[in-house]
Amino acid sequence: MTRAEDPGPSGGAPRAHRPATAVEDTLDLRLTEELLALITSDTPPSPDPAPVGGPGASTLLDAPGTWRPATTATGIFQLVPVRLERDLAVVTRWMNDPAVAAFWELSGPEEVTARHLAAQFDGDGRSVPCLGVLDGKAMSYWEIYRADLDPLARHYPARPHDTGVHLLIGGVTDRGRRLGTTLLRAVADLVLDHRPACARVVAEPDLRNTPSVSAFLSAGFRFSAELELPEKKAALMIRDRAHRDQL
Repeated sequence: MTRAEDPGPSGGAPRAHRPATAVEDTLDLRLTEELLALITSDTPPSPDPAPVGGPGASTLLDAPGTWRPATTATGIFQLVPVRLERDLAVVTRWMNDPAVAAFWELSGPEEVTARHLAAQFDGDGRSVPCLGVLDGKAMSYWEIYRADLDPLARHYPARPHDTGVHLLIGGVTDRGRRLGTTLLRAVADLVLDHRPACARVVAEPDLRNTPSVSAFLSAGFRFSAELELPEKKAALMIRDRAHRDQL
């Protein structure tokens, strides 16, 4: 977390947030080539362009696995739904980075990360875990979720189809250079472009995480309220469809 305008490793992190399973308000593996690549490297292979099935096909979120890539100032960015057998090692490694663990609180062996992901895989599709892939390289982790169907909705005046985001930037070399701000704007645009019923993209970064809050502001979000959540004091950040061209 080296710049106020970059969320560092864990902007919008849920701090042990577990995706809800009750209402409140991935890609085919080529065993021979991809499995070999997974064994020899902890960087996931480049995903196929058209994932099918799994959480990425969620109708509650208009199938994030089918969303087209976004062209940004730093390259071509795409959200790719996580596949446990392919991605568990790298996501676990990111979760064990001390700067990430301070906010996500998911450090530990692979089983810890696997349980966190399984809660989303086994749900009804209201939360979809994704890799952020920039120019073919997996470099961040995202959770796209229905905020109006999440326990978060108990703590703010949620509207139907409010869509939330959590993120972490995996590599140290990708932090502190406004990349987080660029990708936050890109992901918010992807949500608004592919979810016509969604009027707002929301996030609840830890209020102590000043770089994260600043990054959301720079990405066109506005500070709406301070929330007292069970696990943290959070800043409610909102990006409005109505103002997306002005901010």
